[in-house]
Amino acid sequence: MNVSVLSYSFRGLLAEGKMDLFGYLETCKYRYHLSAADIWSGFFPSTDPDYLKKVKEELDERELVLADLCVDNAHVWDSQPDVRERNYQNARTYLKVADTLGAKFMRVDAGSREDTWTDEEFDHIVMRYKEYAQWAYDHGFLVGIENHWGPERAWQNLKQVYEAVDHPGFGVSCHIGGWAGTPEEVVEADRLVASWVSHTHIAWNICEGDLMEKLKNLWNVGYEGYYSVEHHSAKNEYSEVVIQLAKVRDVLDKLRTGNA
Repeated sequence: MNVSVLSYSFRGLLAEGKMDLFGYLETCKYRYHLSAADIWSGFFPSTDPDYLKKVKEELDERELVLADLCVDNAHVWDSQPDVRERNYQNARTYLKVADTLGAKFMRVDAGSREDTWTDEEFDHIVMRYKEYAQWAYDHGFLVGIENHWGPERAWQNLKQVYEAVDHPGFGVSCHIGGWAGTPEEVVEADRLVASWVSHTHIAWNICEGDLMEKLKNLWNVGYEGYYSVEHHSAKNEYSEVVIQLAKVRDVLDKLRTGNA
């Protein structure tokens, strides 16, 4: 099964000094018996080539695919020009990290804390995404947006960006159920985006709800990416994550065997 766990799920252990990136990889392989990792940038103490070489060696040693590199502090638009430039340089750095580690997908947020983008902001976001998508495509992976925060959480906004970028190196990381809007609009957005999805994040509250309905959207369009669990509480993370994983695996097994 294409199942993974976002390393953000263990941010509590990271903050307490009880887990680092190598411990996370060990957890994926030997505690949860996964074949893939999904690394949040907050787990990187360094992007120095020597450190990345060690990470790549440990991924290979455990035969782990890097399904996703989830990058914070690289959102495309920020109202402060210096932050915008810093984020641009950070995105460029992590594109190289993704290439070095063999990532399948890299997530970069669009940015803005407002309800929507101005024309200037939108044009800038599309320009940068096209640049990132071309670089990623040239290096054998995808880069993309996530319905994560700001205007990108609204289906129409994300749709507008996706269609404007219009590049084979660009995709969507779907934070399932993470849309803005009414419950009905959220359900509809999860269904409409399914054919564009390159990666997923499945939060604890989605695992508590009608998970079959959510994952069936992707299954029905032949989704071949990873179903990645994301836990948020920063407490009891080992046990909470295993519960979420069990629920995702159960649904995928029922879909695979036709017992949904």
